[in-house]
Parts: sequence; structure tokens; C-alpha cells
Amino acid sequence: MSQGTLVLEDGTILSGTGFGAETDTVFELVFNTSMTGYQEILSDPSYRGQGVLFTCPHIGNVGVNREDYESERPQISAAVVRALSPVVSNWRAEQPLADWLAEHDIPGISDVDTRFLTRRLRDGGTQKAALSTQGTDAAKLLEMARAWPGLDGRDTVGEVACSRSYSWEGDPGSRWVKRNPGGAMKGKHIIAYDFGIKRNILRHLSAEGAKVTVLPAYAPASEAFALKPDGIFLSNGPGDPRGLPKIVATVRAILECGIPTLGICLGHQLVGLALGGRITKLKFGHHGGNHPVRDEENGAVWITAQNHNYVVESDSLPKGEAEVTLLSLNDGSVEGLRLNKRPVFCVQFHPEASPGPHDAQGVFAQFFTLIQKGGG
Repeated sequence: MSQGTLVLEDGTILSGTGFGAETDTVFELVFNTSMTGYQEILSDPSYRGQGVLFTCPHIGNVGVNREDYESERPQISAAVVRALSPVVSNWRAEQPLADWLAEHDIPGISDVDTRFLTRRLRDGGTQKAALSTQGTDAAKLLEMARAWPGLDGRDTVGEVACSRSYSWEGDPGSRWVKRNPGGAMKGKHIIAYDFGIKRNILRHLSAEGAKVTVLPAYAPASEAFALKPDGIFLSNGPGDPRGLPKIVATVRAILECGIPTLGICLGHQLVGLALGGRITKLKFGHHGGNHPVRDEENGAVWITAQNHNYVVESDSLPKGEAEVTLLSLNDGSVEGLRLNKRPVFCVQFHPEASPGPHDAQGVFAQFFTLIQKGGG
């Protein structure tokens, strides 16, 4: 293993042990509070352009296996951990975490004070950072971090979305979601827009027998309508939705069509923008599997998995168009919207979890019910 050096744009410098690829990289550093599921986190396309700082101190102990990928590869730019396990101890493991990251040219750093770093980000906000595992000096890394333009206003969706449409046929990981091919959605057709979609979302969408067709992020709404879907899904994805004006226009057309529609995470934010709402950036984002959300209709509280840096401002939405259905109990930010006159709803969190709690998986059942009613 090599020496690793991590530098934040505020001048903070930490030295540790490098692992994964020997390279330099620049990214937006965020912390994730999940206690399990590091492989799912690292392969989530929503983290494109970001480095993940794990608050869980021990990472790597269960290795990596192909069934738990949320996309075809790790999507993060860097991994920051307190302790990288020297031993892989799980019967499903196929390779160590460090080897997996090295294979995809992604560096990591261990033996750093992740508690200190988390407090730094919590108090000062998300920061740009640079990491070297090949000996680049701290002064150069600081220059790189400060010169990097960052993710605000940037289109990172195009870096992770599929390039052509395909039918979701399932994968071995489907065993983690109970499947019922002859279920209530048999004969129904769902179009899923891929802005960086997670595999576990596709597993849930197809769990009750629906046919699922995935479209590229920039497919026009007319392409979706030509397939005569019973429902349309707007996926999660990375970065700032304000950098996606063409996709916002597509979503606006979808909202007007009357087809039952569900948005998750970035999809939720795109619905907000399509309605004419305003998006703002959180101080340090929501990243983890322990975020409480309150249902404003019945007062129920769900513990949810979340991964986003941007939120819809409720007071910016046109009056009468939508209502806030779910709120974060941590900071009061909008976690769910329902349109008043159209069969559309969306959530900011991840009901499919992977990793995370299963409290909110009923969101998919709500979507299926809306489809079965034909939007009525």
C-alpha cells in the first residue's frame, strides 16, 4: 500500500494509507452514515463525481460480489475510510474492496480521522477535495481542488445513463426482492427513465409482473408515449438537476400526459423544476440509511435511505398545483410531493433502500395502485 494524501479546498490536509488505484482525483466529498452496504453505496450512480466518506469505521470486511452491484461498476471518485479490513470474511465475497476499486482506477484512503472529517463537513458544508495515492504533494492537491469547477450546474447524468433502451429482464440479485411474475401488475407496461437508475429500483418495478422498459435519459417524451405505457418512472441520478434543462422539458411533457408517474430522488427534483419550482443545495446533503421522514397525511414516521445534495423549495411551487406529502424530521426539507390534478407523485428518498431500511417500500405499491386505477 502507498501513502495517501487528502486535501480539502479549505486547506485541511490529512495523510493516511492509500488503497485501490495509484492515481490522483478531484471530487466533491460527502459523508454517508450507513452502517452496512458499502458496495451498494459505491456502485450507486447518484454518487458520480463525489468521494464518499464513511462514518462507519470498519469497511471492507465482506468484500465485493457481483450480485450486490447497483450498477455495472463503482461510480464514486474516491473512498475515504477509518479502517480498511485486512481480511475478507463472507461466503459471497468474490474479491477484496481494494482490488475492485483498483480494477476501475478509483483510489481510496484509510487510516484517517473520519470523525474529524465528518464534523468538518457538517459544520462547514460539503467541500471540493483532492486525493493522491501516488505521492503528489499537498500544495498541488490544494490547487487542484480549488481549480475544479465542482458539480453545481453540471450534467453528470449523461455520464451514467444508458445509451440505448432495453427491457429489464432481472438479474441474480432479484432474489433480494420477492418476485411474483403473475402478480397484480402482469400485463402492465412501465417505462423507466434512466438518469442513473439503481438495479434495486428495477427489481421493485418488475416484482409484481410488470414489463419494464428502460429509456435513456435524453429520450424525448414522444418516444415514451409511443410505447403506450401504463406508468412512467423517473429515476434517481447524480448531480444538480438545474444542469438538465432538456430533461426538465421532457418531464414537463410527461406531467401533462395523464399517465401515472412516480419520481424518486433526482426524478423528484425534476418534477419540482418542471412545475416551475426552485432547487437549492443543502449544506452537507442527506447521505445514509437513518433519515426520519414524516407522512403529513397520517403522521406516520418512516426511517429512510437517502442520497442527495439538492432539495425542492416548497414555497416556490405554484399554489394549487402540488402538495407536500412528506417532510424530513431532521431539517424540515421536502421529502415528497403529490400533484393535485394529475396522477403524479414523487419522493426525495430511496424506498428501494439497498442499503437501508424497508419502511418506505410501500411507495412502489402506491405506484402500482395508481397504475391499476389508470391514473384515476
